[in-house]
Amino acid sequence: MKNTYQITARMPQELTELEAISELKKLKQEIKYHSELYYQKNAPEISDAEFDRLYQRNQQIEEAFPHLILPDSPSHTIGSSAAQGFGKHKHIVPMLSLANAFSLQDIEDFTTRIDKFLNHNHKETIDFYCEPKFDGLSFSATFKDSKFVTGATRGDGYIGEDVSENIKTLQNFPLSISGAPDLLEIRGEIYLEHEEFKRINLEREKNGDAVFANPRNAAAGSLRQLDSSITASRNLKYFIYNIGHSSENFASTQQEMLERLGKMGFSVNNMGIACTTTQEIINFYNNIYTLRATLNYDIDGVVYKVNNLALQQRLGFVARSPRWAIAHKFPAERAKTVLKDITIQVGRTGALTPVAELAPINVGGVMVSRASLHNKNEIERKDIRIGDVLVIERAGDVIPYVVEVDLSARKYELPKYIFPEHCPSCGSLAYKDEDEAITRCTGGLICPDQMRERIIHFVSKGGFNIDGMGEKQVIFLIERKYITSPVDIFLLEERNFPLKGEENWGEKSVENLFASIKLAKSISLAKFIYALGIRFVGETISKLLASNYITYENWRDCMTLAADINSTSYQALLDIDGIGHKTALAIAEFFSENHNTKIIHELEKIITIKPAEKSDLSSNISGKTIVFTGSLEQISRSEAKSQAESLGAKVASSVSAKTDYVIAGSDAGSKLTKATELGIKVLSEEEWLELIRG
Repeated sequence: MKNTYQITARMPQELTELEAISELKKLKQEIKYHSELYYQKNAPEISDAEFDRLYQRNQQIEEAFPHLILPDSPSHTIGSSAAQGFGKHKHIVPMLSLANAFSLQDIEDFTTRIDKFLNHNHKETIDFYCEPKFDGLSFSATFKDSKFVTGATRGDGYIGEDVSENIKTLQNFPLSISGAPDLLEIRGEIYLEHEEFKRINLEREKNGDAVFANPRNAAAGSLRQLDSSITASRNLKYFIYNIGHSSENFASTQQEMLERLGKMGFSVNNMGIACTTTQEIINFYNNIYTLRATLNYDIDGVVYKVNNLALQQRLGFVARSPRWAIAHKFPAERAKTVLKDITIQVGRTGALTPVAELAPINVGGVMVSRASLHNKNEIERKDIRIGDVLVIERAGDVIPYVVEVDLSARKYELPKYIFPEHCPSCGSLAYKDEDEAITRCTGGLICPDQMRERIIHFVSKGGFNIDGMGEKQVIFLIERKYITSPVDIFLLEERNFPLKGEENWGEKSVENLFASIKLAKSISLAKFIYALGIRFVGETISKLLASNYITYENWRDCMTLAADINSTSYQALLDIDGIGHKTALAIAEFFSENHNTKIIHELEKIITIKPAEKSDLSSNISGKTIVFTGSLEQISRSEAKSQAESLGAKVASSVSAKTDYVIAGSDAGSKLTKATELGIKVLSEEEWLELIRG
């Protein structure tokens, strides 16, 4: 059980840079953890509203401090990696997540960003197609020559689980269509109607099985059945809301596209409408919010999309979300309950996080009993004391967001909570840097909790993905001293420890574990980097490093040299667009520790680390390093950068000897000067556009 981040009441603009950095780091860790629970395990530990709040806070701080954006920020990631048990399917076009809006101002900011990106400045009217936001499980379905061939979950947005047999069981899902392009990939949402959800839970309760928390979890669990007959028995339904790819021009607008999909036989929701003004958009939101209680399926907001598909294409996407769409979320539910106790949990990096142990309370049909209090400062700021009545909020899952203390309910003086000065796991001194809000254990690798969390991270799906080695198994192996470092995992079988017969260790489970460990001995460079657990190096940064250094040997040697922050290797690391000073310094510090490099060298002797795949894009700028400087006239800088990346180029933030082209707009400054000094080819905006169109 992990903790959830407790958001402070301070506006992002009121934070110091050090406070902003601290918050962004904590938010990144929390959002990634809860994304995996939501997308991969169908077992969320926080409400949708709290997750949205975490992501919104991250966005607000990034907007206030754009120079502090972490390279592996949650705003750069999509969903979570595919689960085991199913084949993998690579989406033709990534399945992106939507950015969220919570207010009228958010919607106005969304439309303004679109105008700015397109250089419209409100000179042209942009229509938006508005539709309900379904609270289910996203999927894609691919048709070739009008025949259904593959169905897949979102996964991490790039690779999902192949659930084709289960997709075939969806009610009214056509396996052949007419009037379709040769290749068509559609996108939709799978859901359960309320009565079916109740029926399934009653049946599970009678059989002694755990009931599903909500229809979304039930739908996700039903789709991820290895036995498709179980999926068929759940009466899953779906709505198609978009296409991912078409081999020919499919439609000119979002509205026309849905109408055509409906005529092909797909289930398309009929509540969507086209709107032009912000007021029309808000009217639609209010109408759907009112209708929400009358629907026989769950929705948690509405979605606004630029209606014109040509404009959608131009707008493209930023990190994890399309620029041309946004989700306007509904407000959450609130309740009050008593704080019974505060416990402390120790994380992988030694962070001590206080957890509120709550008197169980039913909020919107779900029992909740725990919430994070974030850190010592947050407890003091809200004056949270054991015995207090807390105001909590949730919107659909398990753990609530603590809004505030109900001081009117404090009838007598309660003792203030004293934050521990020593780690509850190992007894080491706990300290808090001035530039961080987090209190950390100083025990390092001698701290059992830190060791456990690091190994759990190492074997996680984003890393070595060792099936059969979850939290319980890792704790068992550490307690028995069968493993003391990641290297020991790959030596378990040959050391012949007496695992078989132990509790939860049957003969078959041990055989499966060893088989999974053998399979994990071959790993991609990106996953290997991620598994090491370097601070600030998440999946996005790991992929970025792998794509820049290609082979393990090259990456290892360059990072070893980069341990010296005065070296050219360290500067080269910083020159990678997306690698900031904090990340580069964390990598340098990691490689300066002998015990880290020792583990890496021991691992390389017993595993195979596969090189990164080179881009399969072919264009005039594929693989080239591009730097933009100055103001562009025909397109915005954002659109130019997006174009370059979509064509396989690397966009760097600074000019170096490795730069291939510098695109200079008006008022170009020092980057143009440096490019001239280094003899790098400089292109005007017109020359750049001609090059990429070539």
